[in-house]
Amino acid sequence: MAILIIDIETVPQHASYNALTEQEKLLWDYKSQFIAKGHETPEETYNRAGIYAEFGKAIVISIGWMTQKGEEEKLTVKTFASEDEYILLSAVQEVFTKVDIHTTIVGHNIKEFDIPYLCRRFLINGLKLPDILDVSTKKPWETPFVDTLELWKFGDRKHYVKLDLLASIFGIPSSKDDIAGNQVKDVFYEEQNLERIALYCEKDVIVTSQVFRRLKNLPLLEDKQIETINHV
Repeated sequence: MAILIIDIETVPQHASYNALTEQEKLLWDYKSQFIAKGHETPEETYNRAGIYAEFGKAIVISIGWMTQKGEEEKLTVKTFASEDEYILLSAVQEVFTKVDIHTTIVGHNIKEFDIPYLCRRFLINGLKLPDILDVSTKKPWETPFVDTLELWKFGDRKHYVKLDLLASIFGIPSSKDDIAGNQVKDVFYEEQNLERIALYCEKDVIVTSQVFRRLKNLPLLEDKQIETINHV
């Protein structure tokens, strides 16, 4: 079975609420009513705009290929990073177009976040959905996605667990040793350090692949079995 592991990093489309047009502010103000915590203002909730495909954009996408030759298994991770989302998605579109339609895509919370987000941003950018991501005519059990969050739920629909918690209980080094997801916006807009975010996303793919293996009762990959390709 061919397996791809995927993770994405996203940010709001603008550095701050004040950078929005008047129309964009009206639309975000409405959205903010439903996500505000306590007495948060739209300006304050905008820090979380990156997790909504209508108000955010993808800046980094990491893809890991799990391959096996004989008894030897290997994970190869390639990370795509760009401030220009169209360029980023076009590069990833080319990769997915070459992927066999029967490939399984693995990720943590990909069914509710990564995959829907990517599909929406593909369309917003005027790009054709790769066939492997276009599941509009498929039944839920026919989709090629395996979600480690869902695997860990064991049918418990109210249960949510972060990737770093799963990594911890399985004895896997965390990917959060430098930055965490809620810091990506500041690292991107204030530090302008896309490379740092790319490295963080790459580590997430490696951790996800290791968690997936533990959930399947497979041994963890050793460092020598993991290869990373320079970010582009």
